[in-house]
Amino acid sequence: MTEVDPQVATNAPESDAQEQEDGPVIPGDTPAQTGPTMGEHCTTDRPTPDGAKPQGEVRKLGGIDTYISKPSNYPTSPAKLLLHLTGGTGLHSTNNQVQSDRFAAEGYVVVMPDLFGGDPAPNTKNETFESPEAQLESQQQGASGGGALGSFLDAFKLKAAETAKSFLIDMWLARHTEEKVMPLLEKVIDAARSEFADAVATGDGVYAVGYCFGGRYVLLLAAERTPTPSGWSGLTKPADTEAGDAAAVGKKGPYIKAGALAHATLVSPDDFTGLKAPVSLVCVEDDPLFPDAVRTQGEDVLGKEGVEHEVQVYPGVPHGFAVVGDYADQHIKDAQATAYEQMLKWIKEH
Repeated sequence: MTEVDPQVATNAPESDAQEQEDGPVIPGDTPAQTGPTMGEHCTTDRPTPDGAKPQGEVRKLGGIDTYISKPSNYPTSPAKLLLHLTGGTGLHSTNNQVQSDRFAAEGYVVVMPDLFGGDPAPNTKNETFESPEAQLESQQQGASGGGALGSFLDAFKLKAAETAKSFLIDMWLARHTEEKVMPLLEKVIDAARSEFADAVATGDGVYAVGYCFGGRYVLLLAAERTPTPSGWSGLTKPADTEAGDAAAVGKKGPYIKAGALAHATLVSPDDFTGLKAPVSLVCVEDDPLFPDAVRTQGEDVLGKEGVEHEVQVYPGVPHGFAVVGDYADQHIKDAQATAYEQMLKWIKEH
């Protein structure tokens, strides 16, 4: 495990890392709910970098809406195939599309499928974040305008809004489970292998990068697994063998040659079992959405099973920082660039 220099990734007001219970809470910077599921940066884009506009196209691939971005010199020059799995902001996020374009510029045919069937996370939008100074000024104005009662009402409204959003995200997650997402990915990968067979051959397989929600699926795609009769594969045994050994269904995967993931969510230690493809992890220190305990257990599993991997922990940056988007703090911008280079270097070397 490698820790990034604190000068590269410095604590910042935008941080989504969970504060100590008695510490300050900045609106918009807390996880969407208390459990390690989805946070603000999984469901809301940062402002798009100035001048950045998507260069690819959205069309069907394997029957699934997919953003496809290609190198400017493809197919004249060979390219590799890269699967890009997003956070909750999904297919039509400008930031996600720009992220795909950046990988495409490095020599990859990038396939970014709609993981959510046209149903991105609640409140998905481009967000303009207030500076800490503006937040403080707003708080002071509220306090002078309504005194203690005004402050109480403001806090109550904020808590109510957070509770409502938490409920909506819970409902959204219930609609987008592993049993639904994995079959969708199988369709897209099969179609991509057919349409972009030259890119698959150039890279001797499919590569994958994933962020937030999509990060967990990089792990699943990197593994060899034995689906249960009613598991994510959609396979069901004949009635007369339904109670038989699940191994009879046959193992599936790995689907990718190598993968890189940033600040994944919804990951359990079991998700590291059976990995066969090498993986690189971009992690946030003290991330409540990918707890240190889960990460360290995962590292233990990877070590025991002899899976090639790397883990870099970025202290003091917000969950979601690696996704394209502007930050006022230069140190977070630098960390974002470092994380991108980490992921790019990994897939290039494998």
